[in-house]
Amino acid sequence: MFIHLGGDVIIRSKDIIAILNWDVQEQSQVTGTHLKEEEKRKKKIIISKDYIKSVVLTNDEIYYSPVSSLTLNRRAQGQALLDMNVETEEEIEP
Repeated sequence: MFIHLGGDVIIRSKDIIAILNWDVQEQSQVTGTHLKEEEKRKKKIIISKDYIKSVVLTNDEIYYSPVSSLTLNRRAQGQALLDMNVETEEEIEP
């Protein structure tokens, strides 16, 4: 399934490695350092330059999203539940 990150950016939910709050890089030196290292290796995509609330890591990109990490996590969990229901229904059908 897919998750809307804001603007006109939609990614596959299975590609997401982590969803982080934007403030976490200021609160944790280790996380801030890790994000800087990831930026060197991955494509950096800023969805909204004016407003960043969360950071979404995938294998190839880092997305800076205006949508809160809580909202993105809820969307991801909702998609996971939908995926589980679809798999269960497929197993039940004769």
